Amino acid sequence: MARKPNYQFERMERDRQKALKVNEKASAKREQRERDRAVAAGDSPSEPDADET
Repeated sequence: MARKPNYQFERMERDRQKALKVNEKASAKREQRERDRAVAAGDSPSEPDADET
């Protein structure tokens, strides 16, 4: 026997998944932009500071 469809829940889940993906993509673009700005400014974001150890 097939289950009864819950269209509202399924729609909310699709929207939630889509929002997560959009947020992840936006944060990745933001981080890349910050890295590019740091490189353009002459900083090296990949090297940890010596005084932070």
